[in-house]
Amino acid sequence: MFTTSAATRSIRTPLRHSGTRSESTALHFYQNRQLELYASKAAKRLTLRQLVFFGRSMDKDRLIKSANYVRTELPVRIAHRLRDLQALPYVVVTQEGVAKVYELYWSAFEQFRRYPPVTTLAENNAFCSFLAEKLNEHATVIPSLSLGLSLSSPYLPPDRLDSFMRRMLVSRISRRVLAEHHIALSEIYAGTHKESSAEPHVGIIFTGLNVKQSVEKCVRLLRARPFGVEDHYGGGVRVTRWPEVTIDGHLDTKFAYIREHLEYIVFELLKNSMRATVVKHHDSPSLPAIQATIASGENDIGIRISDQGGGLHTPKSQIKIPSDLFSFSHVRNATRMDNSRLGVLRSVSSRPEGIRATVGEQVGRWQIDQGSLTDHEIEHDSGDPEKEAGVGPHPRIGIGLPMSNIFAKYFGGSLELVSLDGWGTDVYLRLPKLGTNLEGIEV
Repeated sequence: MFTTSAATRSIRTPLRHSGTRSESTALHFYQNRQLELYASKAAKRLTLRQLVFFGRSMDKDRLIKSANYVRTELPVRIAHRLRDLQALPYVVVTQEGVAKVYELYWSAFEQFRRYPPVTTLAENNAFCSFLAEKLNEHATVIPSLSLGLSLSSPYLPPDRLDSFMRRMLVSRISRRVLAEHHIALSEIYAGTHKESSAEPHVGIIFTGLNVKQSVEKCVRLLRARPFGVEDHYGGGVRVTRWPEVTIDGHLDTKFAYIREHLEYIVFELLKNSMRATVVKHHDSPSLPAIQATIASGENDIGIRISDQGGGLHTPKSQIKIPSDLFSFSHVRNATRMDNSRLGVLRSVSSRPEGIRATVGEQVGRWQIDQGSLTDHEIEHDSGDPEKEAGVGPHPRIGIGLPMSNIFAKYFGGSLELVSLDGWGTDVYLRLPKLGTNLEGIEV
């Protein structure tokens, strides 16, 4: 049974229990029997089209059905990841951060599987509050996992480490989508949803997402940053200007997608391009513009971002191939074991704010103070998210590109980096247009 595995023995029992040692052993056995039961079930993967279709004509019965789907589906998806964690070598499970994630998942699994069926709107409101509480509790999962697996990198082959992290993070995205979508549907039905965008949307899915407007928003957010925020990013290069971004292609492109996912990816790609351009050309009288091209194909939406930032293979980069930037293994990406990066991860993972992988948490209070953005553009994050997320004026933590890659692949898209060494980098983002791709969850 699972109770004999080294990984499981290293983790404390998630439920408080007083009694004899035999009772404690029985409790472990019972818990793992429950885990085995849920982990034997297949996840009921959905498509964007299904999420939109079901949520478009919402009534009480459909809302209750949605609540109970989320209630019964989430413990199955969590159980698969608990099994993944239990299969890790003992030396990995004991690393800082990994045990913390295991405890969070065990607690959530137990609470979801014990949660009673939702039968009324009042019970659904309570369930939504419960979901929001779990979302907040799990905000530390990304930095904790990244810290633990970075420390574990010497003990796991690169392919196994990256495969594990991909399954963990895709599953995390899927659970947050289900929870946040149901909360949004409930708020829309109750007339309390705060989304102020004029773009049509069903829950968290924008059915006519304007790609050009999302790219422009990311450009505006990035160019509104105060100068000097990246002092430590370019080996002491003092930032006094940001490059322009020109947008061309199919400028009227619209499609159904989760806006938060698209904008996170574009924001990260443009942020990297701007940084590389500033570092490469900081002594030049002018900065070359970054080009963002939008293409609407028959089945896919494409975005190409081209810069003249010198490419990825610089003398200090230590990157062999572009895809290594997506890796969590120090074998493929030596920065994973950088002490300053580990220190920032350790700090971020110890704070309840954690990292949610959104644009809003990176924008920070400085833009509100400058009055350069309206409140609804900042989303709903509070505190000092730029510093809390580890992307302020201190060493970067290297999560943006891996998370962008995972967001892109969640519904069957792709992200490719092409380096023209000595000149610049072209990044190609492809996202499915028809909404018929199933979630990319791996068992």
